Amino acid sequence: ISIFCSACQQTIYPYHLLYHKNTHKAQTLLGFDNPQTKTDNKTLLAQRQKLISKLTKIPKYSEKHRQKIDYSFEFLMNNHTPTSYGDPANINNPSTFKKVSNSLIKALSVCQDKNSTWQGDMEDRFIVLDNYGNRSDTCFLGLFDGSHGVTAAETVAAELPLLFLDQLAQMDSSYKKSKDEQQILDSFATVINADYRQKERIFSDKPSNDKTNKTNTYEWIHKAYAKSFWRMDRLLRLGRNEVSKVRWSGCSAVTCLVERIPSEETDGTEEEKRKHFENNTHSPLARTAKDVAGLLHIANIGNAHGVLRKDGNSHCLSKEHSTSNVSERKRILQNGGNISTNEPDGLVEGYLRTTRGLGHHGDPALKRSVIPVPHTISVPIDDTCQFLILASNGLWEVLDYNEVVALTLTTFTHYLRMYECAQQNRTTPYERQHSMPLTEDHFNDSKAIRDLQNGREILYSNKDTFLTDSKGNLKENEPKCSRRNYLQNSKIFSDKLESYTGQELLQTVSLVGSKASPPFEGDTKMYPSNCKTQTAGRGRVTSETLYDSAASYVSEQLVKTALAAGSRDNITILIVLLNGCNKIP
Repeated sequence: ISIFCSACQQTIYPYHLLYHKNTHKAQTLLGFDNPQTKTDNKTLLAQRQKLISKLTKIPKYSEKHRQKIDYSFEFLMNNHTPTSYGDPANINNPSTFKKVSNSLIKALSVCQDKNSTWQGDMEDRFIVLDNYGNRSDTCFLGLFDGSHGVTAAETVAAELPLLFLDQLAQMDSSYKKSKDEQQILDSFATVINADYRQKERIFSDKPSNDKTNKTNTYEWIHKAYAKSFWRMDRLLRLGRNEVSKVRWSGCSAVTCLVERIPSEETDGTEEEKRKHFENNTHSPLARTAKDVAGLLHIANIGNAHGVLRKDGNSHCLSKEHSTSNVSERKRILQNGGNISTNEPDGLVEGYLRTTRGLGHHGDPALKRSVIPVPHTISVPIDDTCQFLILASNGLWEVLDYNEVVALTLTTFTHYLRMYECAQQNRTTPYERQHSMPLTEDHFNDSKAIRDLQNGREILYSNKDTFLTDSKGNLKENEPKCSRRNYLQNSKIFSDKLESYTGQELLQTVSLVGSKASPPFEGDTKMYPSNCKTQTAGRGRVTSETLYDSAASYVSEQLVKTALAAGSRDNITILIVLLNGCNKIP
């Protein structure tokens, strides 16, 4: 499989990608602005001498910057031979597809790999909830990237969906909770008590003006996300099942609520439609454009991300909360936090690269800077939406959003070609893929790859909310988008609390002998990441299972590509094929 490099527009094989991107970084540091610049040893030597000459004339001479120049020069001078950093042939957890009843989704598949070359444990977790809130055509997707242990990721996967459902049910009566779910929520009352509820209102119950209501119809869902994330972080302060007495685990998260909007013309009987709109009198779902079939409500925190391919373009639906984000660095430093000088962008308190997350309560100094405030966004779904990808840091640390979308598109297209060929010979595409390998030509004939360089504006979004001090004084600013080199033309909007003083809102409540809450049950189907599911790709493929097999194939190829490209983290990829995928040529 080859990858389309978004920096130099070249096609690169995965095991060459890490060396290729390091070459770009070295050229940029030496002052070669054009990534396609070809340099010989004489040119490199002259450029190095020129930079060092300028550096020595600066009053504040930096020896560290001198070392970076020397390292880049030596890297470009030496003709390194790219090597494979992982074994893509062996994946710990082969791709599995999940059956969901949501009519917006054609197929859903998850693939994971521990990355045993670099990691000893699998700390990623995911969850797929069908008929979420006892609503048909509504599902909840979550992916949680654990750090310093798996305890936080497991707890969040089990309890965050329930906390979010509780907030949605308070605003929309169509969301229902079972008795078992309500019982679990009641057990949290000793932690989320009246005093805490009063304090959390400073950010979740801020009154909205008329302008905000017109520009952001889904602010109530964003507030529900914000409050549920804050409550989840409060529950993690109990330290249930934590092993370390010094520093507890934490996690990044990306979640997605998929809702379908019933059509007034075709869906259901008159009685069903009347009941639906009566239940959604105060819900924004009753006030959307006619051509919109549904909605995606995304929330992310940390370095787990989601990306959508819509109308031939890639859209980043998340925000990078790490030390590479200039605004996040500024927030931490202004609030008294420290960022070390570790490469490439430093570590918060010398320990953590992510600047937002759930958990990390064992270290008070670290927790003052790492806040549980998610980035949220709502996106309409129509026939131009083709696929959605949620993935942990193991994928994004080696591939950017454009590269992931381009690779997904070409891999999916190639699978359809294999399927057509297999139908003629009555064999499955999984049997054919070994005798019909991907070639570089398959990745050069798609016009959509060029289209990925153009960004499109997300239609629905909300403003930034700032928590400026411990007294609860709030103010609003215009959002500032600061991405690395991904989707430079995309306009990403967010709902976030940019500043947090680090003062604890509530004293720690310790429950002696408390046990982890049991997983909630009810009409909602829950698929934890360690459950046994049907593995795709076996047996004769029919038209009904085509998209299931395609989703499994694509997710597995993405994991293999990340391994070959040099990923050093756990890898979890959740891919959702939407109805628009059948329009991919």
